[in-house]
Amino acid sequence: MGKRKRAQAEPSVLPQKKHYRQRAHANPFSDHALQYPSAPDAINWSVHYPAFPARPPDFADVGCGFGGLLIQLAPLFPDTLMLGMEIRVQVSQYVQDRISALRVTSQPDTAPFQNVSVVRANAMKFLPNYFAKQSLSALFFLFPDPHFKSRKHKARIISPTLLAEYAYVLRPGGIVYTITDVKDLHDWMRTHLTAFPLFEPIDEDTLRSEGKGPIIDAVYTSTEEGKKVERNGGQKWLACFRRVDVL
Repeated sequence: MGKRKRAQAEPSVLPQKKHYRQRAHANPFSDHALQYPSAPDAINWSVHYPAFPARPPDFADVGCGFGGLLIQLAPLFPDTLMLGMEIRVQVSQYVQDRISALRVTSQPDTAPFQNVSVVRANAMKFLPNYFAKQSLSALFFLFPDPHFKSRKHKARIISPTLLAEYAYVLRPGGIVYTITDVKDLHDWMRTHLTAFPLFEPIDEDTLRSEGKGPIIDAVYTSTEEGKKVERNGGQKWLACFRRVDVL
């Protein structure tokens, strides 16, 4: 009887990060032996969102880490599909296992966490393979690798070339959310986004007045990195930009 109870309880145990050890960062220019779709139409999204068959995601968290943003936003926006993209093997596996466990342990009548999923992917190379033109309403870049050395700046997730891809997948009115605890990186991202003609800065108060307060709160507090900054008494710099509609 005791063995049967343990077997039934086992799926309710959430994965522990200590069993998914991984380096803090990965080289986005390395060959990671990734499998990726040839085009967004080739993706069977029902595998990721069984409760929402044939619907692509609305939010994308690029470099989602351990999935804190996805998990915090999922119950707040139950009809919004969200996809995390993470290049590291063990970290992406942790997020997948975490979502699977939360789906099992949640109340079936409310069905939370059915709207979140994760893929192991290099967004710097394959973002348009996952998202069709103007298909997303939000892109998140939370505490990205700062690549401090000047010769490494080409590996930063915000760059003029990549901004063209972000503008391509974001629909007009969509929002890019960035946050970091590195002032130099904040200035870099803000400068490049401001200079790009398809994005315009939008302040935090305006976003909150538009009902995006819960998203802003999650951007500040949901990630492992954000919590670490708070514990250490550090500062966070937020910069958000709206996708401009061009006639």
